[in-house]
Amino acid sequence: MELSTFAALLLATVAVITLFRHLTRPKLNLPPGPKPWPIIGNLNLLAGPLPHRNMHALVQKYGPIMQLKFGSYPVVVGSSVEMAEAVLKTNDVKLADRPKIAAGKYTTYNYSNITWSQYGPYWRQARKICLMEIFSPKRLDQFETVRVQELQALLRKLFVSAGKPINARDNFSDLSLSVISRLVLGKNYTVKDGNQKEYMSPKEFKEMIDELFLLNGVLDIGDSIPWLAFLDLQGYIKRMKAVGQLFDGFLEHTLNEHQQRRKGVKNYVPQDMMDILLQLSDDPNLEVQLDRTAVKAFTMVCSIHFNQRANSSELIKLV
Repeated sequence: MELSTFAALLLATVAVITLFRHLTRPKLNLPPGPKPWPIIGNLNLLAGPLPHRNMHALVQKYGPIMQLKFGSYPVVVGSSVEMAEAVLKTNDVKLADRPKIAAGKYTTYNYSNITWSQYGPYWRQARKICLMEIFSPKRLDQFETVRVQELQALLRKLFVSAGKPINARDNFSDLSLSVISRLVLGKNYTVKDGNQKEYMSPKEFKEMIDELFLLNGVLDIGDSIPWLAFLDLQGYIKRMKAVGQLFDGFLEHTLNEHQQRRKGVKNYVPQDMMDILLQLSDDPNLEVQLDRTAVKAFTMVCSIHFNQRANSSELIKLV
């Protein structure tokens, strides 16, 4: 009897506190949006194979700025030129932080790369390195020969296949990955090297990259409803940890190869993006020093960035 009385008093206290907070909460001028469900918020409205179309339908109903609730978190959606300018230009510093989601924690060294790191000295330095050292027009022009060679290799492959059906998407994807591999890591890991023992086969390398890209774009329930994260209901966390460990082992192997190649060479000229990052890690004048983990995280950024840039329009220009 005493236990049930205590439980009733506890529930009554929680109800009073909740009601008090609701009544005393300041009135905010929030954007329009659909009414959220308990626990899941508006996630049910994005369910299905084409969530971007669901989002478009909501925009048509609620306007260029609206508020949704992803589980426990409110989300403001801007979908016009004016809203994009307000978010990306007018209020860019206030909105520069990235959400701390599972993908950033388990696949990018605990938010160590520029994609998921928080706004601050480390992020500003990372952005500067990307703009001035890695993705500058001068640096991209320096590696143009690699892109041309890989494109010519694809054209030769297509010529041999003349008169036979081919999968254009797979061929362009392989070209993109081979260019990334050579520019970032200095070696084409998409083809078998018969001269030495490989750390992983081309098939394993492609599967690892595909898994990394996929898991960095999934919607994990635990990111929206934190108290369900430990259950890993979709199995994404387990996969993220696995691909993170696999990628880390691969990058450790590649880093050791690069350090061995640079060892004892005076005025060494960088041959690829990883060489550039290792050279920068030796610079004592950096605001935030790049350790081994940061080099690996930046290498991952390079891979993702070039995969996005190496689209069909760029390939057509190369032809």
